[in-house]
Order: sequence, then structure tokens, then C-alpha cells
Amino acid sequence: MKQLTDTMLDTLSQQAQQSPRRRANLNLHEDLSDPIQRLAIAMEPDTLVRPHRHPHTWEMLYPLRGRFIVLHFDDRGTVVDRALLGTDCQVIESPAGMWHAVLSMDKGGIIFEVKHGPYAPIAELDFAPWSPSDEAAAAKLNAWYAVARVGDKWNK
Repeated sequence: MKQLTDTMLDTLSQQAQQSPRRRANLNLHEDLSDPIQRLAIAMEPDTLVRPHRHPHTWEMLYPLRGRFIVLHFDDRGTVVDRALLGTDCQVIESPAGMWHAVLSMDKGGIIFEVKHGPYAPIAELDFAPWSPSDEAAAAKLNAWYAVARVGDKWNK
């Protein structure tokens, strides 16, 4: 039986707080080649999740601790959907190929992710070309995520 205990989540949260990327994950799948990837991801509010897409798979997100803003974008960077996961929404499934980003709203936030495998790092062409790629822009982009509404467009 596989479990995610409070102790395991506490440890994962501490790892994220100490990580330069400000996030850490705990895989439930046995191997990165598994056809379904299942993982808990601890995300601090200052981590950058650059807008990206997964051309080959949908992605399902469920909050284990905290709240998360999930944004969907069109090809030009306009917000086409917004949800506050953990408050007014409990599960989000992003379709394959949809540009999306996630912002942790709470220190110690942990989200559970399920998607098709095998794992592959996000290719450069699957990061939104209109989004900043440098960590220096993280605070500005995260601040925009927090207030972005449907119809808004990221301005560099």
C-alpha cells in the first residue's frame, strides 16, 4: 500500500523551503518510465512555474495542503480560464496542449499531480514563448498570476 502521511508531507514541505527552486516532489510511481505519473509537489509561493504545456497528456491537479491559482492561456498569453484550487475548486484537469501555470498561495502548499508518462523534461518549445525564462522575472510574474483574470494578457 502506498501512502502519503502527514509526516511525509511535512518533510516534503521542508525540502521545498530549503530548495533553491522552492519546490520538491515525492513520486508515487515506481519509475520515471511508468505510463501514469503520480506525485506530490510541495511548492512555496515564490517558486516560478513558467507557463508551459504538455502536448502528449492531460494533467490533473488536486490540493493536499494550501491553495493554488491555476491559469490557462491561449497562444498569445491571454488568460482564458482561472481557478483557485483548494477553495472554490478541488480538482482541475488541464487538457493536453493547453498552456498553463500554477501559483502556490500558501507557505507549505502541496499539490498532487497525475498525468501520462513516461516523464520527460519540458522541451523549450513547450514553454510559452511570450513568458519570461529568467528567475529574475519570477516575482513579477508570480505577482501577476495572483491578480490575473480571464481576458488579461501578460505584458513583459
